[in-house]
Amino acid sequence: MRSILLASALLALPLTASAHIHLATPLARTDSTTGDQKDQHCGVAGQMRTTRVTTYMPGETIMVSWAETINHPGWFRIALQPNGDVFPIPPASNGDAVVNGVTQASNMPTENLEGMTDATTGAMILKDRIADGLLMQQITLPNMECNNCTLQFIQVMIDKPPYTTDALSDDIYFNCADITLSNSAPMVDAGVTEPDAPIGGGGNPKTSGGCSTGGGAGLLVGFALLGLVTKRRRA
Repeated sequence: MRSILLASALLALPLTASAHIHLATPLARTDSTTGDQKDQHCGVAGQMRTTRVTTYMPGETIMVSWAETINHPGWFRIALQPNGDVFPIPPASNGDAVVNGVTQASNMPTENLEGMTDATTGAMILKDRIADGLLMQQITLPNMECNNCTLQFIQVMIDKPPYTTDALSDDIYFNCADITLSNSAPMVDAGVTEPDAPIGGGGNPKTSGGCSTGGGAGLLVGFALLGLVTKRRRA
């Protein structure tokens, strides 16, 4: 049942031929594929907070789900910025790269920073080093209120050594969702899209664990829906 509901959320995404990753829940800040999702820190340069805001209770446990339209070896991270949309970049280290299936020594990130709060930006790393191939991850939001929070989802690729962290980096895809943490939010069993989410139509899919405004439309084609809870087909 959970896989069917997640499939409904992913089907509600637009056709994003040039996108590599896309948040299904919470609702992504944009469905635009302008650029290549490599602009720090949310994938589209200069984009401001939108009306597509999902509200949760402080400390609520939710399920984050996403689509990966183009496969790269690497891993995912989920972080939360309580005020704005600036986040730390995973630091270079001595991790291996995988180029055309061949492992080679490189400077790829190796640290698992889950649970850390970045001293410079104040962003919180909620889940780190999420395995490539997963399309959903349960997280617990911080027990605080904020009305300008951003949830960031990134994919760190390890197939283009050497790894760089500047604004011209070719190693990270970025995606963000605008959220609010409020004690007045309805507390619902979080984690999956409700059955009455629209599929391929206008409006906004309902997500348990929060109420969202704004919407996305269109049909995402090319997904094998039956195996979304575990692993998608590897390239």
